[in-house]
Amino acid sequence: MASPTSDRITALSNQLAEAHQELRRRLAALRAGRLGPDDLRTHCLAFCTALTTHHRGEDTGLFAALLRERPDLAPTIDNLIEDHGLITGILTRIASLAGANPAEAGDPATIQRELDGLTAIMESHFRYEERALATALDAGVPDTGWSTPVLRLRPPR
Repeated sequence: MASPTSDRITALSNQLAEAHQELRRRLAALRAGRLGPDDLRTHCLAFCTALTTHHRGEDTGLFAALLRERPDLAPTIDNLIEDHGLITGILTRIASLAGANPAEAGDPATIQRELDGLTAIMESHFRYEERALATALDAGVPDTGWSTPVLRLRPPR
């Protein structure tokens, strides 16, 4: 029988997959919504903030903790960090297209194409990350505070 500690550790890969699923759900809702410029800007900012917080938590916390335990994961983690950079570029374009005010909002079709591209790269990235890190997560990773931004997404506003 597994101890409570090992149950918690084993659950880390599941918790990461659940956080990714929540981000997928939020992006799907954003893509499906027929939002006016104000709603689009608000929803885009909330989603972009949640995804950026999640990735920063991985880059500065989870990945550093994993590398201390499993230095052999360095090439995988480098790939994941590179993906985060690509995703950040898309998020920046989406935020710019959503505009600081309704008069500056971009064409909805252009925003939709960016959201479609984001969906594709996020799906590939999340699947790769979940596959590549599951064993290491389930073996145990010291939580140096990384779990809050990575696993506990704030509810959308």
